[in-house]
Amino acid sequence: MDAAQNMAHEIQHNLESDDDQFLTFILAGEEYGVDILRVQEIKGWDSVTPIPNTPEYIRGVINLRGTIVPIIDLRRRFQLEAMEYGPMTVVIVLRVDNPDGGKSRVMGLVVDAVSDVYNVPEGAIKAAPDFGSVVDVNFVKGLATLEDVMVIILDIDRLLNADELSAVESISQ
Repeated sequence: MDAAQNMAHEIQHNLESDDDQFLTFILAGEEYGVDILRVQEIKGWDSVTPIPNTPEYIRGVINLRGTIVPIIDLRRRFQLEAMEYGPMTVVIVLRVDNPDGGKSRVMGLVVDAVSDVYNVPEGAIKAAPDFGSVVDVNFVKGLATLEDVMVIILDIDRLLNADELSAVESISQ
């Protein structure tokens, strides 16, 4: 089997498996994951248009092919030490569903760097204990050990509470 056939076989296997796939990224030395089906694209950091009177972690908005996309700095959102954006800094553009059943929206999350894509077998995600870290456990779907690395799986639909969603909603309009 040549390399192209191996890749096609692996893709087919991934599509047929019951495993969930997660895009992982680095934030302050920790590895986090989000459902890869929510990821629309990954962009290098670029300037944003700041919006006055928004929480400090909302960096501003970008125009992504006609869609106004709010950009959230996860370091600031999780109250981690601010870091100068560099060549590895990326924006992960995601579809986020409103937990109250409202319409979904597109948002960008600024992270330190993208790490990997992992297949996670059903049942491999363990419930998050109340570990008292800087990450509110309401945002955490669970923890998974992948290739000897502990990954914090985020629930992006709960990443923002109702008040913040309404602030983002007003920005998008």
